Amino acid sequence: MSFLAVLSMKNRALIALVTIVVAIFGGLALTSLKQELAPSIQFPQLAILTTYPGAAPEVVNDDVSTPIETAIQGVPGVESTSATSSTNLSLISATFTYGTDLATAEQKIDQAINRISSQLPEDLDPQVISGSFDDLPVLQIAITNDGDEKALADQLRSSTLGDIEDVAGVREAQLIGAPGQRVAITPDDAELASRGLTSQDVRDAISQNGVLLPAGEITQDDRTFAVQTGSKLDSVDEISALPIVSPGSPEVTTIGDVATVELTDDPTTSISRVDGKPALTIAITKLPAANTVEVSNAVRDVLPQLQDSIGDGASFTIVFDQAPYIQQSIESLATEGLLGLVFAVIVILVFLLSIRSTLVTAISIPTSVLITFIGMQAADYTLNIITLGALTIAIGRVVDDSIVVIENIKRHLVAGADRAKTIIEAVREVAGAITASTITTVAVFLPISFVEGTTGELFRPFALTVTIALLASLLVALTIVPVLAYWFLRPPKARAHSADPAETPIVEHAPALVGAGAGVGAGAAAAGSADAGTRLLAQTANPATGAIPTAGSGAGAAPSRRARRASPAGAVDLDEVPTRLQRGYLPIIRWTLKHAAVTLILAVLVLGGTIALVPSMKTNFLGDSGQNTLSVTQTLPVGTSLEAQDAAASVVEGKLRDIPGIETVQLSIGSSGSSLRDAFVGGGSGTISYSITTDPDVDQVALQDTVRAELNGIQGAGEVTLAASGGFGASGDIAIDITASDQADLQTSADAILDAVSGLDGVKQATSNLSESRPYIAVTVDRDAAAAAGLSEVALGSIVSQIMQPTTIGSIVIDETTLSIYLQTENPPTTEDELASAQIPTIAGPVALDTLATVEQVDGPATITTSRGLRTATVSVTPNSEDLGTASAEVSDAIAGVELPGGASAELGGVTADQDEAFQQLGIALLAAILIVYIVMVATFRSLLQPLLLLVSIPFAATGAIGLQVITGVPLGVSSLIGVLMLIGIVVTNAIVLVDLVNQYRDKGLEVREALVLGSSRRLRPILMTALATIFALLPMAIGLTGHGGFISQPLALVVIGGLVSSTLLTLIVLPVLYSVVEGPRERRRIRREERAAAAARQDAPKPPQLAIAAGVGAAAGSGAGAGAGAVAAGSPTADTAIQAGVSDPSSASSAIRAGDNGADVTKPVSEASEAAAGASRSESSSEPSEPSEPSEPSSLPVSEPELPSGDGGEAPDEPESPSDGFSASPDENPER
Repeated sequence: MSFLAVLSMKNRALIALVTIVVAIFGGLALTSLKQELAPSIQFPQLAILTTYPGAAPEVVNDDVSTPIETAIQGVPGVESTSATSSTNLSLISATFTYGTDLATAEQKIDQAINRISSQLPEDLDPQVISGSFDDLPVLQIAITNDGDEKALADQLRSSTLGDIEDVAGVREAQLIGAPGQRVAITPDDAELASRGLTSQDVRDAISQNGVLLPAGEITQDDRTFAVQTGSKLDSVDEISALPIVSPGSPEVTTIGDVATVELTDDPTTSISRVDGKPALTIAITKLPAANTVEVSNAVRDVLPQLQDSIGDGASFTIVFDQAPYIQQSIESLATEGLLGLVFAVIVILVFLLSIRSTLVTAISIPTSVLITFIGMQAADYTLNIITLGALTIAIGRVVDDSIVVIENIKRHLVAGADRAKTIIEAVREVAGAITASTITTVAVFLPISFVEGTTGELFRPFALTVTIALLASLLVALTIVPVLAYWFLRPPKARAHSADPAETPIVEHAPALVGAGAGVGAGAAAAGSADAGTRLLAQTANPATGAIPTAGSGAGAAPSRRARRASPAGAVDLDEVPTRLQRGYLPIIRWTLKHAAVTLILAVLVLGGTIALVPSMKTNFLGDSGQNTLSVTQTLPVGTSLEAQDAAASVVEGKLRDIPGIETVQLSIGSSGSSLRDAFVGGGSGTISYSITTDPDVDQVALQDTVRAELNGIQGAGEVTLAASGGFGASGDIAIDITASDQADLQTSADAILDAVSGLDGVKQATSNLSESRPYIAVTVDRDAAAAAGLSEVALGSIVSQIMQPTTIGSIVIDETTLSIYLQTENPPTTEDELASAQIPTIAGPVALDTLATVEQVDGPATITTSRGLRTATVSVTPNSEDLGTASAEVSDAIAGVELPGGASAELGGVTADQDEAFQQLGIALLAAILIVYIVMVATFRSLLQPLLLLVSIPFAATGAIGLQVITGVPLGVSSLIGVLMLIGIVVTNAIVLVDLVNQYRDKGLEVREALVLGSSRRLRPILMTALATIFALLPMAIGLTGHGGFISQPLALVVIGGLVSSTLLTLIVLPVLYSVVEGPRERRRIRREERAAAAARQDAPKPPQLAIAAGVGAAAGSGAGAGAGAVAAGSPTADTAIQAGVSDPSSASSAIRAGDNGADVTKPVSEASEAAAGASRSESSSEPSEPSEPSEPSSLPVSEPELPSGDGGEAPDEPESPSDGFSASPDENPER
């Protein structure tokens, strides 16, 4: 990838222009992104809602739920179905696999229901409802006034709803709680009997009138006319005037003659109040493509005008609005992100101590973020707490690549060098490492695309957002940063080599080798040279060992693979003076390398301690969203009348309004106010719900505790429960799903499990949907008596139904409003005794109902739930704390100890099932991510073994992640596992950068230990910079500085911070030890193989004439100058007379003195040879300009060296010279060898 740096340096003006264009388009993309609460999720679920007035649960189950549930089993994509039958209502839920086209599925379900419509009771209208975040109201407005509620509803329908729907982005404005109207026909039974008529004749009159019928065509005078018969009914008077056909009676009887016809209000079945006042509610939904915040603000702008137009003291109160929470969450995350950016920049400044370098590095953050905005707009993503959380998390990581690049450039820049070439070389050195590390971090998110369920739908945008940001940061680091470095960075001033003993070179053994007469660096000056301290290894390293040659180390060795790859441009500067940070680190790394066993044992103990911490962790699913809304549910005995519910609700309502911190209290009795919510999560008849809006600035958790304490003190108001708004509406209850073959076994099982879990320590409350039975009046027909009276069982049941409840017999349009026409009894029975004495018409005359049937009160189930035909029940358990894992384990153990009837079973569902499914899929994703990381590293290092060393950092990263979660008490949830997934890619980044540099140094000739010490010390600063920059960038989010929108980002940030702390320590301490343990023996085995091969080569090579001189040259070489200073050409450059002083490798020319003429074997006196050596040394010193010592790698500034005469490949003497000659040194005398 370094070619990008080359291209950018050649086109610097173009790069600057592209950067400006990216900034402009990124800003435009940011302003055009929609602001939402969360990514739009289409739940793969459809609900079939059917109203069956007057039907008990058993009747609803048999007549409606079972036929429909059976019919939809064949719809493609259906995973599971469940049916809930309650009084008057059937609710069937069908769950599909993710990815199913719900529009097509809805059509298929409609077709399935139409095929069995003949089997269903008449006048039923099953409705198929689909749900997504876009179907939920973005705004709910309560309207109260001092006048008539009916008149207010008429005004709202006539003007207000239309004005709201005209606002851009609004899909629908629905009026909830307004009293409806109907046309009621109440027959006079006595009048009907006197005229020989029945209520059926009234039905027939309605159905046979007011109908338009086509009657053909007539063509007349070249024109064709359609013939139509009949006319529509449009008033109550027209209904009253309808004649009733009475065969054999000459007198015309109208409906008005035998019945009362009037326009009446629908019976009150629900009550809605806001802050104690009767209220109507307008629920506003938006178009899928609209911006929630913009729609909310636009509606708020027109409310004052709408309120003034209503008059009569009307007051509009916003009881629910998504926009403030969205704006607050986005602003909070943006604030935390900006603070993190500032912290990261400060960390960079502290390490680099250069404002120019810091600015160049910091520019990568906004540039990468702006590129991400462009990518988000292209992907049609919204700006929500998920995607913005991803951006905030990425801020700490996008700067890493730029840090590594700028740090390496800064270290390579030296005075007088070609800046462009130096920058390119510096980028080339790290380009492969940062590319591999970025691809590794990005690749871990690939498995997220295969995660199903809510987790996959929520975090897929998170993964893509982070991916775009990281790839953008890599592009910026390889293109923009080098150009900015070229323009803004300046090389440091040259300084003389310090004699301070604290500033010793990083590789300690080099001076000792020089003193032994075996130093390196051909062309180094004699004693006193300013450049004497710069030693270059790659050119003069022993080819057989890749290390610095020592006297007596063997001669004639064949060049190794590393030596053949070494080049002058790849030389390694060993005299870089360590910084204060490195001086503190070097003793640690040397000690750990020396005591590898102790280091690894301590690491294993730490890992064992991590495993021991796992049981102490709390777990949950998504956690509390922190939204400033509360939901309170009040449950009264089944069958409680609406008036009794109203009285009980008034007590709770008053208590809630008196609690400080609560702004509005909306009360709904009989309905939650949302048909979608009623369909999917319950509601409707018999429920009392409170929607509470709190002050967003108060402590929401403390306020919830206060509300809970106040509600628990209320006596005689039924069961009152509080539920905060969980993560995206997710329920926090553990559901125990019980299945049995019949109702008796189901009841027994539910009671036993309820008793088992109610007393658990981790359970706050437990309820069963079978815990209460619903009493009802059963009319059991005596078939023989009914038959004797001329009635069948069904006929008698129909008569009782007509007596008890109004029956729909038609519809009429009055004032452009369609109203239903009901046939009702004048005085329907209101007690059991009145029902028993109700008069039933028979062939023998009216008789009491109890003469034909038994009328008695019995208990039956409040609801009947089935799944694929089997009876099911649910025990709901509310955990006592946010530690869902512990509570689930307790409940699971309790269930295991319950003995259930034969054929009955129980399993955990609800949030526990959601958590288990999410954890299982994310666990598989984690394993897949590790495999992907390994593959990327194998491709980077071209080794199967070294990537395994880097993967060891992953379990040690868990040490910090788990430890920090345990310390802070934040539960491990889905967002935490996403953090672990991200951590897998992050923790190997620093390891890749370190190992890549160590491998480069080994390729240039250093031994394993030397390469580890040098590479680790030189990568210390960038590793600490990247880790601390990421940690401090995430710190505001981890501590919840703003206190809003952190239920997704805070656990994720904690995991990443904890994992980075432990993995950074591992990278700097344990990883080098592991590398040494694995690669050290491999290197020693390779050296032995090469030495054996070299020895075999020496035996076969001819021996040229040699003359060993022991004394004078040793003094010259040992006194000061380094390796190459002893090479003297005294005469012809073709002289082949060698003077070798105990040096066994003449190919290195480190201490060889050759004199003579072509092929002449001339031996010179020792003193003459010494003078020649000294002269050559002085000559070279005067001819080569002295360069100041710089702490940089010579790869960025190649040092010009004179050509050394090539050795003749001769063999060393059979007997080594005595150590007293000053030239030879055995390997044992060298402490590093």
